[in-house]
Amino acid sequence: MSDLKIEQYEYIEKLKRIVKNNYLETPSFCVVTFGCQMNAKDSEKLAGILELVGFREIIDENAADIVIFNTCTVRENANNRLYGRIGQLKTSFYKNENKIIGICGCMMQEKSEVEYVKKKYPYVKLIFGTFNLFKFAEILYEVISKDKKVYEVIDKPIEIVENLPMKNKYSFKCGVNIMYGCNNFCSYCIVPYVRGRERSRNADDIIDEIKLHIKNGVKEIMLLGQNVNSYGNDLKDEKCSFKDILLRVSNIEGLYRLRFMTSHPKDFSYDLIDVIKKSKTICKHIHLPVQSGSNKILNSMNRKYTREHYLDIINHIKSEIENISITTDIIVGYPTETEDDFNDTIDLIKQVEFDSVFTFKYSKREGTKAALMDGHIADDIVSKRFDRLLEVVREIADKKTKQYIGIESEALIEDIEIDKKMFVGRLDNNYLVYFPMSKKNIGDVVRVRLKEAHNFYFVGEEIV
Repeated sequence: MSDLKIEQYEYIEKLKRIVKNNYLETPSFCVVTFGCQMNAKDSEKLAGILELVGFREIIDENAADIVIFNTCTVRENANNRLYGRIGQLKTSFYKNENKIIGICGCMMQEKSEVEYVKKKYPYVKLIFGTFNLFKFAEILYEVISKDKKVYEVIDKPIEIVENLPMKNKYSFKCGVNIMYGCNNFCSYCIVPYVRGRERSRNADDIIDEIKLHIKNGVKEIMLLGQNVNSYGNDLKDEKCSFKDILLRVSNIEGLYRLRFMTSHPKDFSYDLIDVIKKSKTICKHIHLPVQSGSNKILNSMNRKYTREHYLDIINHIKSEIENISITTDIIVGYPTETEDDFNDTIDLIKQVEFDSVFTFKYSKREGTKAALMDGHIADDIVSKRFDRLLEVVREIADKKTKQYIGIESEALIEDIEIDKKMFVGRLDNNYLVYFPMSKKNIGDVVRVRLKEAHNFYFVGEEIV
């Protein structure tokens, strides 16, 4: 056990005593997450610590004794949403003298944002970043025991601290970090600056964590990393590639489904395709962000592949894995994007016929190379292109989903649509299916028949 881990459990014990002695009723907490699956996983760690020391989770930010905002800074609208939410808590803060409002995550790695919070929202009591999230118990102890503000952001990672408390959002599925950080430095992306360089977890630690999740009833695991394909490149004491860890995890007894996110096209290997093809556990869904169909734009983005290389990967995937679902990310309006560049993207989408496309308008992020470029596109042009792209994506989705009508498949029940009295299940290929509720429960696996196609989801029936 590392010294850092021992220290944090000592602070957890101190917090337990404070909660027991200082609160007449069980205090409450609310963790609000912005951003990607990596942030969601970090929030589960925060929730795990808070629950262990004696807090109970609620969803009402105004009523909670502790509110922690776990931030994203990939796009500007995430910043705006955060500040709106903090502003709404001002009244409840001054009504509850013990209320603690904190901010952590990627946005707090930007010094300008930290200074803005200090000046604009003086009632925020704690700030920390991505590299010292593991010190949450220690930081919270300082805030509560000494009744003071703690703003602690460090510039680089210390080490990966394993086996800290965690509270899974879902009992039947969860994400598992296999690595942190990114080495790619895409011109538009702030992630390498706020999450640091790539750091892979030890393979045995990953396996042990997944086995524990399965023992606790988890059926589906998603392996998480900013670029999972480069997992293991930095490991010094062992040789383990992403293909290797994927194979090891897929063979763990009791695991029903295995997913992974996110892959980078420049590192996506044919060996990996073969592993997915042969596995009964790995889901037949690949998310492979292309961002643009224009070689000029891809080069400016520093993506390190061409449209031809990307299409070659896609063609090989489709030729090897029957009925594979492929999704992607597209950025519209990247600086210097011409009409021809945009049409190249439309052409690529039509060639691939993605099952789903996550579309984003380019968002200028200070500190990135793209922010300093000339040729930023006017908002009205970006909006028109964005709408045109969405129309193409919908047309393809309508065509693709209709091909599935009548087939039978297994669905993992994830939610309930109360008003419609429908279960919401997820198929192996990542599509959602709605079907009438029965005596089954969330987390159960059922066999369904797909009856209606609605662009990106299905309506079906359970096969009894």
